[in-house]
Amino acid sequence: MNVVVTGGAGFIGANLCQALTAEPAVGRVVAFDDLSTGYRANLSRLESVELVEGSILDAGLLDDVVRGADAIVHLAARPSVPRSLADPMASHLANATGTMEVLEAARRRGDVQVIVASSSSVYGANPTLPKRESMVAMPASPYAASKLAAESAALAHGRSFGMPVLAFRFFNVFGPLQAADHAYAAVVPTFIAAALRNQPLPVHGDGGQTRDFTYVGSVTAVLTDAVLRRVTELEPVNLAFGTRVSLLELIAHLEAMLGTPLTRAHTEPRAGDVRDSQADQARLRHLFPGIEPIGLERGLRATLDWFLESA
Repeated sequence: MNVVVTGGAGFIGANLCQALTAEPAVGRVVAFDDLSTGYRANLSRLESVELVEGSILDAGLLDDVVRGADAIVHLAARPSVPRSLADPMASHLANATGTMEVLEAARRRGDVQVIVASSSSVYGANPTLPKRESMVAMPASPYAASKLAAESAALAHGRSFGMPVLAFRFFNVFGPLQAADHAYAAVVPTFIAAALRNQPLPVHGDGGQTRDFTYVGSVTAVLTDAVLRRVTELEPVNLAFGTRVSLLELIAHLEAMLGTPLTRAHTEPRAGDVRDSQADQARLRHLFPGIEPIGLERGLRATLDWFLESA
């Protein structure tokens, strides 16, 4: 079995490449990445993974990359709500148009499974918890709108052309290899990096907002199982496990692990952010009954250890 991971040099992509290479049923793993947010160093220990540098907007190169592939895990994206507010068109091109290019390359290839990464941000302004896939999507940012377009395109290809597709809505994934050294960094690496530098933790708003934090090892376990069993579904699937943790609770966990109180620097809430997020996991559990998630504390410890080792 040969697998292409778009965005394979990124945080989730590199972790997935590592998980795939550990599977005897998986032969060739290709990481396709333009290195705009990914890093060659993320794949430095994975000698069997082939890195192809290029853009998912390059149809000709995509055709070359997916030739011989049995599955494509499409993780390449322009992440971040604030980044999309700064440049909505760039987010649309990377996330919506880019996904369409991947799907069309897969259709030209024929009989290749396509797993697409969407986002919990598509729920947006819908206040109901937990978030069920049957809810009306109410994107509150250009990023969320572009991810809704991406998953819709994938599911439409499944219905229109009989393509084997699967669209996951990711919820606040965290773990090793997640960068903290840029303006659009996610909250977990941002908090850990600030704590290790003895700097105040930047908290947007009062810190009471909640998230369904999902350790990257749980995500890659699901993605790997989906590839190995060729799981398909014509409805979106939440990829999270129903936890609900506030930012202040997250800070308390870090304080306990580090054995020291951490100072906070509260700022105004960010435009486009939702107040609360929590996944309904029924559909995920139905499709992947054997997956047991890695809990928040264990995941945070592994992430913290990685930051300490990388310092």
